[in-house]
Amino acid sequence: MKHTRNIRRLVAALAVPALLFTAAACGSDDGSSDAGVVSVEGKAGEKPKISVPKDAKASEKLVSKTVSEGSGAEVKKGDLVRLDFAGETMKGGKTLGSTWVKQPGADPKAPRTQVVQELGQQSQSLPAPVLDALVGKKVGSRVVVEGTAKALIGKQLNPQSGIKPTDGLVWAVDIASAEKPDKKAEAKGEQAAPKAGLPTVKAQSQKAATITIPKADKPKDLQEQVLIKGKGPKVKAGDGLIVQYTGVKWEDGKKFDSSWDHGGATAFQIGTGSVVQGWDKALVGKNVGDRVLMVIPPKLAYGATPQSPLAKNTLVFSVDIVGTV
Repeated sequence: MKHTRNIRRLVAALAVPALLFTAAACGSDDGSSDAGVVSVEGKAGEKPKISVPKDAKASEKLVSKTVSEGSGAEVKKGDLVRLDFAGETMKGGKTLGSTWVKQPGADPKAPRTQVVQELGQQSQSLPAPVLDALVGKKVGSRVVVEGTAKALIGKQLNPQSGIKPTDGLVWAVDIASAEKPDKKAEAKGEQAAPKAGLPTVKAQSQKAATITIPKADKPKDLQEQVLIKGKGPKVKAGDGLIVQYTGVKWEDGKKFDSSWDHGGATAFQIGTGSVVQGWDKALVGKNVGDRVLMVIPPKLAYGATPQSPLAKNTLVFSVDIVGTV
């Protein structure tokens, strides 16, 4: 999502290899059916094994089928979903990305990185028609989507990917969780005064917070404080976290991003390396309903990403944790 470009550090295992499709929203006009040639073994929640007959011909229209139906709520457009997926070319089994493969160097104790996505919004991991095929399915289901690259990606197919429009593609997607977000949600309660040396936060309802930097040396290490104590469940590593946030640079106090500037509450996975380290370290273990002040030094933000315009900055965030998915 565009409005999370500054806090999101997408894991390479979820990025589609060779830039399979361009980052533009697209839809499927071809409809779908319950036929198909691909078979998938394994239960939802377990790594799928995709099998394609040798002489199989990819459908020129999107084909979706539920190979294992869950017992959860029906997923609707606009819902936030947390997903697992594995994608392959139908010929040769070339990977199109997978949440089941851990990044080299990833914390072996951390939960698996999954996709957290609002249905109906563009994704950097899955083509829009694949996501659209999940609407109407139940949480806990495994859904298989197959067809030609033209049917599933269309005009967004990147010619540099080496995949032709007639090539068959398949994705097996597990719907782990879904939640209808309240875009206007915010933390409620009496706000504590900041600790000595930390910025002050003036929260305005339905607007980006005003964060004022103190006349003090910027911290060298992560600083955090719960300004409003929520009463919701604790945030666990692997949760899809739904938040309102505002971020400013310590150096000049200028805002560089806010969820309020982009339609309200947004979501991402926490505790898996999907966002900057400072967020993972500070927000796992907090409670839904908390408002958290964070001061994040470059080494836990974008210090290791020299091409980022924020690489040298200490970042200050006010974050309202409004839900999980």
